[in-house]
Amino acid sequence: MRSCHVSLTIDNARVLLPGGSIEDTTITIEDGVVTGVGENGRGRRLDAGGRLVLPGAVDLHGDGFERQLMPRPGVHFAHDIALIDTDRQLLASGITTVFHSLTWSWEPGLRGREAALTFRQALEAVRPSLICDTRLHVRFETANLDVVGELEEWLDQGAVDLLAFNDHLDLMSRKLDSYDKMSGYLNRTGLTREEFIVLLEEMKGRRGVIPRMVERLAARAAARGIPMASHDDPDPETRRWFHELGCRLSEFPVDPETAEEARRMGDAIILGAPNALRGKSHDKRLTAREALVAGLCTVLTSDYYYPTLLHAPFVLARTLELGFGRCWDLVSGGPARAVGMEDRGAIAPGKRADIIIVDDAGTPTVTDVIVEGRHVFAVGRSACAAA
Repeated sequence: MRSCHVSLTIDNARVLLPGGSIEDTTITIEDGVVTGVGENGRGRRLDAGGRLVLPGAVDLHGDGFERQLMPRPGVHFAHDIALIDTDRQLLASGITTVFHSLTWSWEPGLRGREAALTFRQALEAVRPSLICDTRLHVRFETANLDVVGELEEWLDQGAVDLLAFNDHLDLMSRKLDSYDKMSGYLNRTGLTREEFIVLLEEMKGRRGVIPRMVERLAARAAARGIPMASHDDPDPETRRWFHELGCRLSEFPVDPETAEEARRMGDAIILGAPNALRGKSHDKRLTAREALVAGLCTVLTSDYYYPTLLHAPFVLARTLELGFGRCWDLVSGGPARAVGMEDRGAIAPGKRADIIIVDDAGTPTVTDVIVEGRHVFAVGRSACAAA
């Protein structure tokens, strides 16, 4: 898609600059790229009204779209409706680049093989209607050995933008007596409790061959330059093993020692923005605020609730006194760097013009969104739709 205005200048703006300072200045955009900061500018003028202007958020891990696909147990909606609605939610949360986290599990139902195949097909079909730069993050459950060949084909075809290795077998085993967790497993799989337990035990019996399959997939992804993550790293030894396989993103390490090992090796450390905003982990693990104070977090993701990516940096800057620039980098520049997307995550000449305008006088609210130079979202005024 092309912009309906080749040139755009944002005036009367408080702009977050790469060094972390916020300055009253202007931004000039041409052909989807920032070409100047602090210049007189050209083309159409957009008055920011003295509001805060930030680089758009980059969400590496968000599965909130699952609630659009299945908002209630057994209630399903078409993928095109769910994906388009999710896209608009992302814009309202200031997210301009998103990695939809598709869990490809050994479970049937919402996270099973047929669901994964359908999701990919639907995403490709609806992509022209999406405004956010939308990528695919495959969360591969490592016991799902039956689909390794298919996943390799996805990697070869360039369909996967981020590959994560998940192993929830032990967690699920520990949660079998939890009514809430078990209900969630049964609702999304359609299995009875007895059927689920039998299937879980069968998957646990595959553990002897899982490492070899992980190594095989990691080598395939590495050869194609696909960034990789390991999910819920339980200990420093596991993080080192994944690091050696080329997985340089540590998603939700369970304790400070494991996060410290990731930092020592120079890996990105990903935690949840819901965790950071709430001030606690929903699963009683490493808290994002604790990690940030210790320098053990470089990226925040929406995880399961998109609005937290906008709100967490404001709360963190206020409560932890880390500086707003550093806090916003956790949701913009940090995630972009973690997956090699050096063209975005900052407002500077030469960077992709993914920019949001935020009214921060009270509860932060996104008023305008610009994606690759196109003014695509506005509250209280007309946005320039893509031509």
